[in-house]
Amino acid sequence: MSLIRTAGRAAVASSVHGRVQRRQQDRWAAQAASQQAAHAAPQPVAQPVAPQPVAQPVPAPAAQPVAADPKSQLMNALTSLRSAGVVTDTEFAEISSRIFS
Repeated sequence: MSLIRTAGRAAVASSVHGRVQRRQQDRWAAQAASQQAAHAAPQPVAQPVAPQPVAQPVPAPAAQPVAADPKSQLMNALTSLRSAGVVTDTEFAEISSRIFS
């Protein structure tokens, strides 16, 4: 029984040794490849960056007077959408006719 146990331990030890050796060789190969890549490719020279102009804050749009009734509020919102280009003139006419019909 002792001979079988010894043979099993030797097999495990051999297997572990082989895995450790392969891992170590892989690490060395990766280090060598990274060193070769670092030496082969010249490092780019950093170019000075021109300072960017500071953006000026955009003034807030003038506050519109508060409309008393909901139809006026809808019409004001629709008018601002048309002036912003979100709504076309035909869409504006169609929606405004729905509001006031």
